[in-house]
Amino acid sequence: MTDTVNADPAELAKFSELAHRWWDLESEFRPLHEINPLRLDWIDGISSLSGRKVLDIGCGGGILADSMARKGAEVLGIDLADKALKVAQLHALEAGTRGVKYRSVSAEALAAEQPGSFDIVTCMEMLEHVPEPGSVVKACADLVKPGGWVFFSTINRNLKAFMLAIVGAEYVLGMLPRGTHEYQKLIRPSELAAHCRAAGLDLRFTRGLEHNPLTRRYWLSGDTSVNYMFATHKPVAGS
Repeated sequence: MTDTVNADPAELAKFSELAHRWWDLESEFRPLHEINPLRLDWIDGISSLSGRKVLDIGCGGGILADSMARKGAEVLGIDLADKALKVAQLHALEAGTRGVKYRSVSAEALAAEQPGSFDIVTCMEMLEHVPEPGSVVKACADLVKPGGWVFFSTINRNLKAFMLAIVGAEYVLGMLPRGTHEYQKLIRPSELAAHCRAAGLDLRFTRGLEHNPLTRRYWLSGDTSVNYMFATHKPVAGS
């Protein structure tokens, strides 16, 4: 890996070690499976996925990418964790999912290769794992067509998020492997909004994602204090 790639080798290794468990519904990835219908429907409700050309950045084992393809989108999932990509490819074959492909490439490299090529770009649960999130946001803006949508999800950086998303989820409840998230890498909504503005993306909608650990129920709300999502739009020149 070269110094120019916006990725943390330790983060890639962390997810590669767990790659074989990505589609195990009782594994460390269970929360991703449980929240996926919520984020999928939110994206599809804002910009219909059917017939759209979609890019999923940091796709991992393909949970979101696969479900977007099943909504009728033509999906490319990219990641730098090669083991996770192989799991995603194998799952697509086993499940017979059409319209989804996977590739090992960074967002920045793909943006230089295929600018303005996608109707929708998603970057979910990924920004908090890279050294320079602003660089990824800029790549997302470059990759999406004018008039297209870019969706982000990440975790807020505050005491409540530290207690619930790190201490609670990783150390008390064991919902995620310990060390999955580092507090200093979490991103405040104001910081992500600034990255979006700098990249020329208009923030249109925000949603919080809440969780009851006793009932294991997830729901969307207006509370962005812990987990949150952004829906941003790339304006058409002159509009």
